[in-house]
Amino acid sequence: MARYRGPRLRISRRFRTPIFGPSKYLDRRNYPPGTHGPKARRKISEYALGLNEKQKLRYYYGLMEKQFRNVYARALRQRGITGEIMLQILETRLDSIVYHLGFANSRAAARQMVAHGHIMVNGRKLDIPSYAVRVNDTVEVRDQSKSRQMATRNLELSTSRVVPDWLVLSRELFKGTLTRIPARDEIQSIANEQAVVEFYSR
Repeated sequence: MARYRGPRLRISRRFRTPIFGPSKYLDRRNYPPGTHGPKARRKISEYALGLNEKQKLRYYYGLMEKQFRNVYARALRQRGITGEIMLQILETRLDSIVYHLGFANSRAAARQMVAHGHIMVNGRKLDIPSYAVRVNDTVEVRDQSKSRQMATRNLELSTSRVVPDWLVLSRELFKGTLTRIPARDEIQSIANEQAVVEFYSR
């Protein structure tokens, strides 16, 4: 399973955005990495702006370039606002749902949890993080000691994180349901999705 394995703080500093979660170090050094980071005053072109917004989303959701382009292509084929649909596709991936339900404490951990076979959808084991969860689908942790212990620990760590209104969680049953597709104002995006659409439509 391909994924970014390099230094995460460096990526966050490049975009001046806590892509992989909050960091005190990022607050202290909120400028690009490298020797000339604090002195960098280059004018950014429209192409570079679009590229940066695309890269932010790609790193945030843990996708490689080909996977992310496929998400855009899927959104483009559907009726509606392409940028909004693209975010909805990303948010309703199985790994994103597992993260939002609190079964994993990060998107990377959620992706690994799915890939290692700890998650079931509608009573069937699924190990595909990119699986598109549909409305009324039930996502649950497998009834195995290792899977439940992992989920219990992560649920305790994620108590400060609010489960979105478009999901219903049953902590006792280690189960959650997607009740509806999230609206744009319910998705906390770290990038300008319209700039991403314009970047790909060039």
